[in-house]
Amino acid sequence: MSWLEVPADHPFGLHNLPYGSFRTGGESRFRVGVAVGDHVLDVGTVAADLLPARAALFDDGDLDRLLAAGPAAWHHVRAAVTGWLADDGVRDVVERALHPLALVELRMPFSVADFVDFYASEHHATNIGRMFRPDSEPLTPNWKHLPIGYHGRAGTVVVSGTSVIRPCGQRRTPEGEVVFGPSTRLDLEAEVGFVVGAGSTIGSPVPRAAFADHVFGVCLVNDWSARDLQAWEYVPLGPFLGKSFATSVSPWVVPLAALSAARGTPPTREPRPLPYLDDTDDDEQWGLDLTMQVRLNGHLVSSPPFRTMYWTAAQQLAHLTANGACLRPGDLFASGTVSGPEPGQRGSLIELSWGGKEPIELPDGTIRSFLEDGDEVVITATAPGPDGTIVGFGEVRGTVAPAREQP
Repeated sequence: MSWLEVPADHPFGLHNLPYGSFRTGGESRFRVGVAVGDHVLDVGTVAADLLPARAALFDDGDLDRLLAAGPAAWHHVRAAVTGWLADDGVRDVVERALHPLALVELRMPFSVADFVDFYASEHHATNIGRMFRPDSEPLTPNWKHLPIGYHGRAGTVVVSGTSVIRPCGQRRTPEGEVVFGPSTRLDLEAEVGFVVGAGSTIGSPVPRAAFADHVFGVCLVNDWSARDLQAWEYVPLGPFLGKSFATSVSPWVVPLAALSAARGTPPTREPRPLPYLDDTDDDEQWGLDLTMQVRLNGHLVSSPPFRTMYWTAAQQLAHLTANGACLRPGDLFASGTVSGPEPGQRGSLIELSWGGKEPIELPDGTIRSFLEDGDEVVITATAPGPDGTIVGFGEVRGTVAPAREQP
């Protein structure tokens, strides 16, 4: 129970308590906040009085110090915040640090150290394969043996609300001419991101069982993609300019501790993965039951189910470090496009419009195969919480801005 009245079905209820970085109107300084109901709690201000041993973790106004402090600190802070909201004896101190959520400005909650994007949905990979390789097997021979991924550009990971400028680059026209100019096939990708806290030592792989010792929490990701640039450049080394121009993330990071009720068994895998990836007999698996919603200009176009993902985040982390690559606080790795088995569960426009052959119609009568300038994409998600509650992830929002002057 809490003295703060928050509806039991609120996505930012007392069972969630996601972290972000905020400031109020007229202030220059950002602070670490925890979303609770329709408010943001200034954790650093309260910690200075009630949790002085951990107060320095919030001095920089972002999550960087907290991420690096490791799981013991994460659990200590979460327990303290939960306790403050239940203790009438400290109500005055805590109430003074509550701010209306609707009135605060949010920014990127942590400094992104490295960014890796995976390709973990069998349905998405199969759809793409059928479009681009209609006379071959849709999945490449390696796909069911390892989580395929690529290293992206950390410097262009931006917070929700940041406009996305239409990228320019090389592409090949349908007539075979190679040209340079703005992408004509700009796409969205609905994904889930995992934020690394505690780092690891170079040369020492991180096993699946250590996932929760290193991953702090979960956010939403839109990995914008220029499909025409990507199609021309990706052979033989993979995504480059078609991906690196922007990746948007939600401003709230939901702690893993808030997702215990969303845990589940992932789909059966055949063939059985190699031992370092094989979670078949694990007591605790990291399948997660998230339901996403993708809206284009306010219209719901897709509801991708994360529970259908073939590879879990724990397997992705194990593979990411299998060669001895180390983790750093602030590393972000994303699931890849989340798509389900039904047409209304596809997490990208290239799937929803089947490569442009089946454009989707919006309520205003306009049609889309790919994104046009001025289009706004909003991705949200929820997961089951304890005792029938809902865990919300906020939103990742972005509007397409026209391409800038070409070089």
